[in-house]
Amino acid sequence: MATIIPVFNHHPASIYDLSWNFYSASCPSAEFMVRNTVRSASSTDSTIPGKLLRLLFHDCFVEGCDASVLLQGNGTERSDPANTSLGGFSVIDSAKRELEIFCPGTVSCADIVALAARDAVEFTGGPAIQIPTGRRDGKVSSASNVRPNIVDTSFTMDEMINLFSSKGLSLDDLVTLSGSHTIGSAHCSAFNDRFEEDSQGKLTLIDTSLDGAYAKELMKQCPASASPSKTVNNDPETSFVFDNRYYQNLVAHKGLFQSDSALFTDDRTRKQVERFAEDQTSFFDSWSRSFLKLTSIEVKTNEEGEVRASCSSTNA
Repeated sequence: MATIIPVFNHHPASIYDLSWNFYSASCPSAEFMVRNTVRSASSTDSTIPGKLLRLLFHDCFVEGCDASVLLQGNGTERSDPANTSLGGFSVIDSAKRELEIFCPGTVSCADIVALAARDAVEFTGGPAIQIPTGRRDGKVSSASNVRPNIVDTSFTMDEMINLFSSKGLSLDDLVTLSGSHTIGSAHCSAFNDRFEEDSQGKLTLIDTSLDGAYAKELMKQCPASASPSKTVNNDPETSFVFDNRYYQNLVAHKGLFQSDSALFTDDRTRKQVERFAEDQTSFFDSWSRSFLKLTSIEVKTNEEGEVRASCSSTNA
């Protein structure tokens, strides 16, 4: 059974705008209902936890954790090509529908996204942590805000540091939250910059930081002729388990993305990668702290936002 790890120190300033057990009076079963929805969806589709975790990142890094990524329509974040491969929306919508039956107009979509990602980590073997709630849903969602605010898989270490720093996240948070790649999958196009196609249509490895045998396996799964929809697991060993294998893969030069490999090849982050590779408890403890900061990025509370009736559209 997972251990619940409450985290009370080193909170970012915005976390004080949220509350522990925010729905204890207005909707006591809110977290339970979200939890059950995530559990049910994950039991029938093992890719759901990874999708929910990625959805949270793409929400919080753009406009803050305000469910702006859920809004549909032309020119919204969700319509940007960088977000077309996102998933897990149906799980959030399902939880919202149930909550609207029992607690209408009470639980925000932003809180559902954060809670669902929290539960997804626990259900795949990660730490069970408590997070505060009380986020409000944003009313602004612009595709033009997406690319400048999310990590590209080809990013250098300096680019990642600068982006994370702009969100109030430290170098420690960067290494820790990258551990989300221990579950989930990626399209071949996300790492094809590590290979080069010759005149015969065959791929050759050009990124020497990648293990040769692993590179061959990737080229086998993702040949130059691969469908744009083709995906591979982020973690080739335990792809549906939230553990520290991601860091062990980095040490073995088996990071799927260039941005993954940079964590081990850069002197500023190598020791932390090695520590997490050797000690899963250390990773889980750090994850609990960093996840709390992630889910508190630029949150909107009270009159700064709203509680949407439907997660895909703002209220009239």
